Order: sequence, then structure tokens, then C-alpha cells
Amino acid sequence: MKLSSILGLNSRTKLYTYRYNSKRGKDIANSKALTYRVLSKAKIPTPQIYAKFKDPRDLNAFNWERLPSSFAVKPSRGLGGEGIIVVKRYSKEKQCWITTAKTNITVDDLKMHISDILEGAYSVGNFPDVALIQEYVGRHKALRKYSYRGTPDIRVIVFNKVPVMAMLRLPTKESAGRANLHQGAIAVGIDIATGITTKAYWHGQYIHRKPGTKRKLNGIKIPNWTKVLETAVACQEATGLGYFGVDIVLHPEKGPMVLEINSQPGLSIQLANAAGLKKRLERVEDLRVRDAEHGVKIAKALFMSSFADRVKAEEGVKIISAIQEVLVRASDKKKKKVVAKIDTGAWRTSISEHLAKELGLMDINNILWTKKFKSALGIEERPVVSLTFWLAGKKITSPASVAKRMALKFPIIIGRKNLKGFLVDPVIQPSRVEEVIKS
Repeated sequence: MKLSSILGLNSRTKLYTYRYNSKRGKDIANSKALTYRVLSKAKIPTPQIYAKFKDPRDLNAFNWERLPSSFAVKPSRGLGGEGIIVVKRYSKEKQCWITTAKTNITVDDLKMHISDILEGAYSVGNFPDVALIQEYVGRHKALRKYSYRGTPDIRVIVFNKVPVMAMLRLPTKESAGRANLHQGAIAVGIDIATGITTKAYWHGQYIHRKPGTKRKLNGIKIPNWTKVLETAVACQEATGLGYFGVDIVLHPEKGPMVLEINSQPGLSIQLANAAGLKKRLERVEDLRVRDAEHGVKIAKALFMSSFADRVKAEEGVKIISAIQEVLVRASDKKKKKVVAKIDTGAWRTSISEHLAKELGLMDINNILWTKKFKSALGIEERPVVSLTFWLAGKKITSPASVAKRMALKFPIIIGRKNLKGFLVDPVIQPSRVEEVIKS
């Protein structure tokens, strides 16, 4: 990870938090009660609130018997998981609830804890607060074996309607079943393009397995990944925040739900991904992003990790020719054989405007962004489209710039960005070139 790509505290605050986040957006993010109200109005899934306490007198008026066997007690304006009690089940034998930390809690204990919340014991500046009793979201079966008792969550950083970085936060015994890193949870980086975990970071070092077990923390596939990202981006339109973090939990039956929004998210996500936020933010800052679906497409095109190519199995290095036949997918999902030039001198893959139109790739929903290029004709603005093709049997989805003037023999030029895992043989017999071109 290069130092120049890392986002620091001052840069985060001055360049992004203050510049792109409105006061209204910050107010929404700073209050769990207001977040719930705004997201519910926007039809963005979020755990249900069973009860809200504003005054100590509400405690005696509330019917505690109507609470379900599992729930979470939270301060509305708490930070870093402080003041949160997660109840997992009710014990009829002991006549009390059992928390994720394996402690017993009675109605009187709950009343005392909520009284502390109302007095501001866990709020910023110790100002009087509101206490919430919220739906408990259990562990999704795909993540259950990686998490100690509590519910893991997914932190997604969103900027300009593009999810730029994500991590999975796994509760541990040390964190008492909570997904807060400073309390001892594990941070696991996630490849934006595939939803597959890459690296795990815990107590200042990278680890490969869940502590005390042989379970690998890399290669975990997050369920409903595209929906997770689209849900995170949808929060921007609902709150008006331009740069923020979203904590999402996977409900076992209902799917992704927004747990919390942070207008000034922590920066440890960079350690989990071994990648800097600064460069990623700069790449999407000036893009015109239409909606959540478009923003997710851009993210998947820009931020694929090289690790994703190695997750399933080591396929070995494939040798390809400098002139190669590829299969290209059209907008109607049909595939067309095309002769491509493998150009290690070019970084990005290009496609001729004629072929892009023929395949239906110039549709507005398939254009990722436009970019200015310098050429012999001056500065021209080219659209960048999402292109899916198969090279030597390997499926590749990548941004491809649309060029108006390209040699008709090679309507696609594949740049080195898409050549990881390939070895290009530069020695090609002229007869082979003609054979490929004519086929």
C-alpha cells in the first residue's frame, strides 16, 4: 500500500466530510432514531424499532412482557458500539434474558441501563439521549461459523454514489459478540467486484484464520453482494450525504438491512483491504453517476482486486498470442467472435465505436462514464462502457474506452489491465495472423 494512496484523518475531514456532507445529513447519521425514520420513509430495509424511551417515566409505563426473546438496546447518539446490549434469548428457567456476552439481564437491569442512556452516559458530550430497543438480526448461515455469537456486519464506504471500499466485521469472544473493531472484532477486506473476502486484520497484524480455529478468513463469498452495495448507495439519496460509511447486516430471511450510517467513518478499512482510500475517492469524484445501479457497476469495473482471480483455484499461466480470437457478449447476451490485438503497451482495453454500437453496448445503461483523451486530432471525449469477453476461456468484465478511429482488423485492443494470469507470446507467424483475421 503506497503512502500517497492512504487517506488520513485531516484529509478525510477537510476534503470529504465537511465538503460533501450537509448539516441535515450529519444530523440523520448522528441519530439512530432519525436514521430509522428517514430510511423507512425511503423504503430502505432497516431493523425494526420495538420501543423508544425519551423520559425516565416511560420505563414504568412500558410493558416489558411484550418484548421478544431477542433484541438490542442502543443509545440513539452513541458512538463505537458503546452502551449497546444485545440480547440473544430469554431463559424461562432463570426468568431473565441472556446476552451475546453470556451475561444475565433482568427487567430491572434494563431499566437501569436505559436510565444511564437517557442521562447521556454514552452520547457525544454526555448530553441527554434517547434509548431504543431494536430488532435483533441473527447471523446469516453463510457467516455463522466465522462469527462468535453476535451478528457480523459489512461496512461500505460510499462516495458520489459509488461504493469505493468494503469490509466484513466479525465479532469475537474478546469483543463480546459485537462487530466493533476497537472492542476486538476482526476486520476482513472485501473485493468490491465479487464480494469475496481477501485479507483479515486483527490486533495490528494480518491473520489467515479465525483465531483458535482452522477456518480461513479469505475466500468467503458474501451473499446478495450486489444488493448489499445498492442498498448502501441508496442511503445517499435518502440522507443527502456525499461521503459516508454504511453498516449493513444480512438478515437470514429478509436480506441486507442498514444498521447504521456514519458521516465520518473510520479509516481502518484501508488496513483490512491493504489499499488506500485516497486514490479510489479521486477516481470517482468527478464522475456523473445516475443512480445506485450505475454506481455499483462503476465500482465493480474500477476496484476489482487481483486476489479475486486466485480465489477458486490456481489455474496456472495461460500463454496467448499477440493476435487472439475472443468471444464478446452483446447487450442481448448473445456472443460474437472477434479478433483482438493484445497490447501490453496499453493500460486499458478499447473497443471500436462501430463494434460497440453493433453489440448494443452504447446503451445509456451500459455507459460507465466519459473520459477525455489526447490524440493526434486533439482532445476528444470518449465514453467508457462495460465490456464482457472471454479470453482463452477466461471470462473478463472490464471498462473499455470507445474509440472512433481504430484499425478494422482489430476492433478490440486488450490492455495489460486485463492480462493478469496470461503470458503473451510476441512471436507470431504471419500465416497465423492471416488465419485468425480471416476466421
